[in-house]
Amino acid sequence: MSELLVKTASRVTTITLNRPDARNAMSRDMWLGLVDLLHDAQNDPDVGCVVLTGADPAFCAGGDVKSMVDRAKNGFSNTVEEDAAFVRRIMESARLLHEMPKPAIAAINGACAGAGFSLAMACDLRIAKEAAKMTTAFANVGGSGDFGGSWFLSKIVGTAKARELYYTAKIIDGREAEAMGVVNHAYSDEEFNQSVDELADRLANGPSVALGYMKKNMNLAEQGTLAQALDQEALHMMLSFRTDDHIEAAKAFVEKRKPNFKGR
Repeated sequence: MSELLVKTASRVTTITLNRPDARNAMSRDMWLGLVDLLHDAQNDPDVGCVVLTGADPAFCAGGDVKSMVDRAKNGFSNTVEEDAAFVRRIMESARLLHEMPKPAIAAINGACAGAGFSLAMACDLRIAKEAAKMTTAFANVGGSGDFGGSWFLSKIVGTAKARELYYTAKIIDGREAEAMGVVNHAYSDEEFNQSVDELADRLANGPSVALGYMKKNMNLAEQGTLAQALDQEALHMMLSFRTDDHIEAAKAFVEKRKPNFKGR
């Protein structure tokens, strides 16, 4: 059974972490495979949106704690620098989710912890089940955190709340996460799948070039200056105006109809 499932339909690529017996905790091969899949999605012109989710009943429990125990028992075979180099390699997954020029959605269908929580934070949008349980978890296993979670969460909810969630490893459900701004929306079990599908379809079949520029603008806004943002917005807006999608949208507006975007 493959530990990573990928399906592309109607310009939406859905990547499912598929290790349900371990709450989709990530193995070494899963981490490496996820990076490859995200590279493929980033470079595929027929993909307009990426959805990251997990096989029920969990989203992702993070790293494999059992392998951590084995490593501790058997001793560390690599130096700190060698292990850190590998982690930097697989943390490319978080960078790709955050920076690829197309929207990424985390569909949080269940338990979401540790590095799994970090991956969700790396996505542009997060949709959760109301009953989904989320936690940074790192303090519970004596770790400091990885996959950019501390950076992403601080941007999403502010430094004080991010520190609280990291230091205490507090568990929050989907409704609490929505109220906090950790997720965009929380839905009942019955509403969840349809809501994710509708959002992904809308984004994947929208003006893809313009959405890619929007994402770059938003990323710059997280740490750049107003002057940098104004300069980049001017360039991206004029590039957007030269796309077929803009011309189609302008015609549709005048003709009072829904635009038919082609992603170019």
